Amino acid sequence: MNDENRKSREDDRGEPVPVKVVDRRWWARDDADAAGAGDAGTRRPTYIEDLERRLAEKTEQVQALQAQYRRATEEFDEVRARMRRDVARDVALGRRQILVELLEVVDNLDRALTAARDGGSAGPLLQGVEMVRDQFLAKLDGFGVRRVPALGERFDPARHEAVSTLPTSDPAEDDRIVGVIKEGYTIADDLLRPAVVVVARHAGAPVG
Repeated sequence: MNDENRKSREDDRGEPVPVKVVDRRWWARDDADAAGAGDAGTRRPTYIEDLERRLAEKTEQVQALQAQYRRATEEFDEVRARMRRDVARDVALGRRQILVELLEVVDNLDRALTAARDGGSAGPLLQGVEMVRDQFLAKLDGFGVRRVPALGERFDPARHEAVSTLPTSDPAEDDRIVGVIKEGYTIADDLLRPAVVVVARHAGAPVG
C-alpha cells in the first residue's frame, strides 16, 4: 500500500478512520437475507398475541358461567326435592285428618249395632247396618286403615288408651283389656287413633 492511500485512511490528527466494507458477492447477500427472514418468522405478530389473550379471558369467563350454572341447577334440584317432600307430607297429613273424621262414622255404626243387639233387635235392618259397617271398613282397608286388636289383649300404651279400670280377683287377668269404648286404628305401620279401653286390675297389683 502506497503512502497516498495510507494517508487517505487517516484523519487530520493521524488517527485511522473506520472503513465500511460492502460484500458484493451475491451468494453472501442471499444467506444474510434468509437469516433475517428466519429471525422475523420466529416472533409472533402482536395481533396474534392479543387474540390469544382475549381467547384465554373468554375461556375463563365461560368456565365461571358453567360453574355458576351447575350450582344454580343443584340448588334448584334441592328446592324442588324439598317442595315435593313438603307437598307429600301435607297430603299425607290431610288424608290422615280425613280418615280420622270418617272413623267417627264407623263409631256411630258400631254404637247402633250394639244398641240394637242389647235391645234384642234382629232382622233385615240390623243385617243392613252390619253390611254398611263392613263395607265401610273394607273401604278403609283399601287405604291401609286397620283396626287395632284390643278386647282380650294385654294393655299396650303405644296402641291403647285406658280410661277406666275394672277390679279382678284373677292375677292372670291383670292388665288385660276387658272392654272397648272406642276402636283404635292404624294406617300402614303408624297409629291413626288409639283404642279407648277398660283394663282389668288385680287388687294386689301396684297402681300405675
